[in-house]
Amino acid sequence: MAKTVRTTLTIGRLAVDVLDFPGAVRRIVDLAREHRAAYVVTPNADHVVRAQSDAEFVAIAQGADLSVADGMPLVWASRFLGQRLPQRVTGADLLPAICAEAAKQRMTVYFLGGLPGEAELACQRLEACCPGLLVVGCYCPPFGFEHNQELCQQIVRQINAVHPDFVFVGVGSPKQELWIARWRSELRCGVLLGVGIAIAFVAGTVRRAPRWMQVTGTEWLFRLISEPRRLLRRYLHDVTFVAIVWRQVRRKH
Repeated sequence: MAKTVRTTLTIGRLAVDVLDFPGAVRRIVDLAREHRAAYVVTPNADHVVRAQSDAEFVAIAQGADLSVADGMPLVWASRFLGQRLPQRVTGADLLPAICAEAAKQRMTVYFLGGLPGEAELACQRLEACCPGLLVVGCYCPPFGFEHNQELCQQIVRQINAVHPDFVFVGVGSPKQELWIARWRSELRCGVLLGVGIAIAFVAGTVRRAPRWMQVTGTEWLFRLISEPRRLLRRYLHDVTFVAIVWRQVRRKH
């Protein structure tokens, strides 16, 4: 198979693939078919800020087989950086879209993440809306599982026993990226995707912003109102993100 040539845009210290949503789905399906435990990251403005001081996170992001812009601030920033990103490609949108594609192509999926019962509920809902979807496993790990070597090895064995084409890891960032990077060399699967809160969205236990807010880039405001204590500090990072982009634009001119 010919090696795919990637076109990327660097924002801060992170490279983002210049792809629209359908192109991202196609690429992820192609990665799954290679069955080499490839992985996909979905950076947002918070990730760009984190990358300024977290060398390990940067290395993980740089090693990803695909990096798609989860946040509208990255799409807006690209307009000033010489190479426009076509659109936002979120984990919340990728999860159901890839499951629909997996059902059509008889490919298998595995879910790792969510609160107790969420992954199972998400699976039930996806099976209902994606006829023929082959869910080969789902597991909600306990808080702090990433520090438990024995439990992580047990999860790896569970995944390897079913050889899934797609593994959706929704345990929050940067935990999910760190876990994928630590264990992917021992996993027998197609592709791993960090999808954050997407499992809860599909399960319906967390309400997603109305479609018009998603399109206009104001979904962050809906989430901030819904979870102010958890998200206020993260969204304050957007001020730092603007400064990072501004410095980058000035260096280009």
